[in-house]
Amino acid sequence: MAVVVVGAGGHGRVLIDALLSCGTPILGLCDPGLDPASPGPFGLPVLGGDDVLPSLSRSEVQLVNGIGSVHSLSARAGLFERLKAGGFSFASVIHPSAIVSRSARLGEGVQIMAGAVVQCDSVIGDNSILNTRSAVDHDCRIGHNVHIAPGCTLSGCVTVGDNSHIGTSAVVIQGITIGQSCLVAAGVTVRAPLADHAIFKGSPTPR
Repeated sequence: MAVVVVGAGGHGRVLIDALLSCGTPILGLCDPGLDPASPGPFGLPVLGGDDVLPSLSRSEVQLVNGIGSVHSLSARAGLFERLKAGGFSFASVIHPSAIVSRSARLGEGVQIMAGAVVQCDSVIGDNSILNTRSAVDHDCRIGHNVHIAPGCTLSGCVTVGDNSHIGTSAVVIQGITIGQSCLVAAGVTVRAPLADHAIFKGSPTPR
């Protein structure tokens, strides 16, 4: 089934590159910041902004959520929820260089970037991102709309609640539970559980 990528900024272009590497047919891009009269990234057609989405066939096209989450996950989550309510489904994107265990369970619209690893019996919730070279070890539970940023390491049996962001190169030791809507800063080590809505800046991880 062909896909339409919604959002063609930095995160969207990484997804497009992964889709092309997988040989996935891309019908076009929806991004209000692009000119439909000119080719978009990678020479793909620009269909227009979000206003063109209602005209797409829900049975023939899947969407890819190209909205990233540098400052907040709310825009990304809002797009997913709104378009799901409108009858669309979201394709998962798994880069060919990612390693995903056969026993891992992936939700709808999951995005697993280049060099990422998902080990056995882990569960990844809908609309979550495992970014470049992140590592999710055995029996982890990642909620919906989570961003595991580039270079993160989650040891075995870690739980991350919905809408949480784990910053670049952060490390979460085994068995730790991170609540919903948490923010873990880049480069820190999480050694104790975090309650919902926690902001953890910690101490930088020794390198």
